[in-house]
Amino acid sequence: MNGRVLHVINGLLLAAVAAVAVANGFDTVSLPLWRQLLYLPLGGAAYLLGRSLPTPWERWVFGAAALAGAAAFPVDRGTGLTVLFSVALALALPWLAGRYLRQQAQLVEAGRERVARLEREQAHVAERARLRERTRIAEDVHDSLGHALALMALRAGALELAPGSDPEARAAAAELRSLAVQATDRLRATLAVLRAGEDPGTAVPDEPPAELVRRAAEAGMRVRAEPEEGPGPLPPLAGRAVHRVVREALTNAARYAPGADVRVGFARSAGAVEVSVANGAPDGPAGPSGGGTGLAALRARVELLGGELGAGPEGGGFAVRARIPLDGPAAPQAREEEGDR
Repeated sequence: MNGRVLHVINGLLLAAVAAVAVANGFDTVSLPLWRQLLYLPLGGAAYLLGRSLPTPWERWVFGAAALAGAAAFPVDRGTGLTVLFSVALALALPWLAGRYLRQQAQLVEAGRERVARLEREQAHVAERARLRERTRIAEDVHDSLGHALALMALRAGALELAPGSDPEARAAAAELRSLAVQATDRLRATLAVLRAGEDPGTAVPDEPPAELVRRAAEAGMRVRAEPEEGPGPLPPLAGRAVHRVVREALTNAARYAPGADVRVGFARSAGAVEVSVANGAPDGPAGPSGGGTGLAALRARVELLGGELGAGPEGGGFAVRARIPLDGPAAPQAREEEGDR
């Protein structure tokens, strides 16, 4: 039913209530009980009509009711007064109360819409500021770290081509140059995500965890994976979390337990994947402590996915163990937090 039809219906109903109120105002010397009780439904109907859609006939209806009371004055002043009283009691006052409450409700709704619009505008401004900050960070990282990686690849290339180098040194220099080039490519890809403002949390890692283990072994770390092929295909968020657990644990093992045997284990069930990275006692001088924030940040990411991460001394060495659900309950929050590294 469109608005025009509703306007017509409301106007007709208001006219009917006004007519009954005018008629009920006549002959009130001995007003029977049923006519007294009639004011209740008339007032309720007028109130509901005031709360509903307005109609352009309202002024004509009230004008006609007032004229009816005024027309009764020449015949009987008392009858005119009772007609006007009946119109005011059963029509005007309830209708005005309904109109007032309807306008109040409209003002409240308009206020809510304005607040929602302001919140959307503020969110848009904050999002633009966040994107500008991400772009600035990407540019700073590109200028500093990208330059350092380029110099590393250049020096490795010079060592590879240096006369008099033995084959092992040349192979090591070639591997170093290859790793620097790969790191530069990954840096550029990550910075492109930051500049575009996309969500890096949904990105699939560029290499499986088993590849991390293989590259670490080729670099000289005494590490093995069980099973060698890794946990297999994983959902994006779970796969990225497993990738970061293995990467952080291998980095810590290489830094704090050089020369130690490292075992990376994967176990997959129907609803979760378990990963463990355990190393033995170091076989050389350990590197200086970096503050210990890597595992804390990693634990926060795993817990956002609904998983658990534990790390601590074990068997003379150190172990990192994590259980990550394949479909974590806090995945949307995890996507928001994934972009800070």
